[in-house]
Amino acid sequence: MIVCAIDDLMFSVKVKTTATALGADVYFARTPGQVLASIRERQPSLVVFDLNSARLEPLAVVAAMQADGALRDIATIGYVSHVDTATIAAARQAGVGQVLARSAFVERLAEILTSA
Repeated sequence: MIVCAIDDLMFSVKVKTTATALGADVYFARTPGQVLASIRERQPSLVVFDLNSARLEPLAVVAAMQADGALRDIATIGYVSHVDTATIAAARQAGVGQVLARSAFVERLAEILTSA
């Protein structure tokens, strides 16, 4: 099970289409509260964050995960615009396990979904 904190329609469709083709089980959470609740309820092997989503507050969610012993060890991947160096640094400092440029995320999507 993979929880996706993605509100961008283009990336949601890409992830859903790839997941369906691979038989991967994904769930899309659309609010910060829904993301945390989904992680607690589903205990996913991976959480994927759109780090550029202001609405989903990904860094706050990651901070909450890091503060919760039951969620701290869940793998996280975030993708971000490659020119947004401040968000890249903040994500790494917040504890996002792997930070990828959007293009690298798309390129490695099948690998990410099958290895989770």
